[in-house]
Amino acid sequence: MAEQQLGVLKALDLAKTQLYHFTAIVIAGMGFFTDAYDLFCVSLVTKLLGRLYYFNPLSEKPGSLPPHVAAAVNGVALCGTLAGQLFFGWLGDKLGRKKVYGITLIMMILCSVASGLSFGSKAKGVMTTLCFFRFWLGFGIGGDYPLSATIMSEYANKKTRGAFIAAVFAMQGVGILAGGFVALAVASIFDKKFPAPSYEVDRALSTPPQADYIWRIIVMFGALPAALTYYWRMKMPETARYTALVAKNIKQATQDMSKVLQVELEMEERAEDFIKDSRLNYSLFSKEFAKRHGLPLLGCTSTWFLLDVAFYSQNLFQKDIFSAIGWIPKAATMNGVNEVYMIARAQTLIALCSTVPGYWFTVAFIEIMGRFAIQLMGFFMMTVFMFAIAFPYDHWIKPDNRIGFLVMYSLTFFFANFGPNATTFIVPAEIFPARLRSTCHGISAATGKAGAIVGAFGFLYAAQPQDKTKTDAGYPPGIGVKNSLIMLGVINFIGMLFTFLIPEPKGKSLEELSGETEIRTSLGSHNVIFSASSC
Repeated sequence: MAEQQLGVLKALDLAKTQLYHFTAIVIAGMGFFTDAYDLFCVSLVTKLLGRLYYFNPLSEKPGSLPPHVAAAVNGVALCGTLAGQLFFGWLGDKLGRKKVYGITLIMMILCSVASGLSFGSKAKGVMTTLCFFRFWLGFGIGGDYPLSATIMSEYANKKTRGAFIAAVFAMQGVGILAGGFVALAVASIFDKKFPAPSYEVDRALSTPPQADYIWRIIVMFGALPAALTYYWRMKMPETARYTALVAKNIKQATQDMSKVLQVELEMEERAEDFIKDSRLNYSLFSKEFAKRHGLPLLGCTSTWFLLDVAFYSQNLFQKDIFSAIGWIPKAATMNGVNEVYMIARAQTLIALCSTVPGYWFTVAFIEIMGRFAIQLMGFFMMTVFMFAIAFPYDHWIKPDNRIGFLVMYSLTFFFANFGPNATTFIVPAEIFPARLRSTCHGISAATGKAGAIVGAFGFLYAAQPQDKTKTDAGYPPGIGVKNSLIMLGVINFIGMLFTFLIPEPKGKSLEELSGETEIRTSLGSHNVIFSASSC
């Protein structure tokens, strides 16, 4: 039976790649640039925060954040992101993508600036206000996940839809890279202007008071790209799929997309019958939804959860792994500003050599290989490299093998991003019905962030040495880095198994994937809903 689809949506699916596609990528991508920058930049400055606010002149080691404070600073934005993904995902289906899109951007801008202006000079005041604003920053960031993915998915043509959504997500890699470059530049300037001795030479002077500006500048910079895109984000019309299928205003959808596509779209009789069919109105918690979309939703949520346990535990705390292999000098041999520089250098090199290329490999190959193959390959390769690092861990940490360790570690990041880190973001924006698309993406993303919280909080404790005399101040003994990496390898393998629950969206329309065309077809194959003719 011939596939039936609203003509305005078919016109979007068949449209040639043109300027508005790239405009949408940039507008949505800048939000993700800010998301990644804000979420990951905190890992560049946590050591500095410890030196500034938890300095103990009697200690042989520089000050460090107490375990509960480090967990809060690293994890509070993730908690906010989880809440924001659920709330704004639901709101995006209720009020429309465009209306909610502006709210999330304003929150991100205001809270980025406010995070850097955290009040007071005492540890308690600064950390409390920093955590407060980072929670609400995360809340705004959370909304950007389902909205950016859904908007790009609904604007794209079906031939390159995966590549376009992947390109939006790839801006996350650019944001991580930008965080490293900003930290390197700021630290270099301050190190030149305010030279200081290392901690082992002079404990009190090793962190100049001006260093307090470093972390504030780095944190606040994330507001700039978001602010630059606000005007264009507000000028974007609502997506045709939301306007036609959810708001049920086909006339408005036709007018909006006529302008965007620069073609004349004509509405024909009986179009209203297709959007008013009661069989399209099943709810998220209905048996019909469970029957049609239950297993794919389980696949999306489980794989994103498992991926983020592994991904965030590595990414937020890779500076500790660099220290363990001697890639970053011991803290006592550096001053506070120089330590920021060394951590930023290490993270920037990882991003430049593995993280960023991985994202763009996904953009290049997703419409060739498909989502399923890339995700399966990514989980498999991450499992292989995690085990290859973990089992001979004692071999890798020897001075002569540090470069090899770094290459192996970089490859796990490469295949995370040329793999499940990208595809878990893309697929939920493609396979669910329009009226539940943002909600389901928000649920999938929030489950992923729950995994990120498990990874971020758990790794703080799990990676501590088993010998309690070698643990960081305030931490109980853990299972060590080696055993933690083995656990992450097992998690990646389980993620590979759950990938088999996810359908392949490549080359199919959103309505075909969600099952909406099946219902419309039954109304009668003789009805053509729209016709499009060039202006």
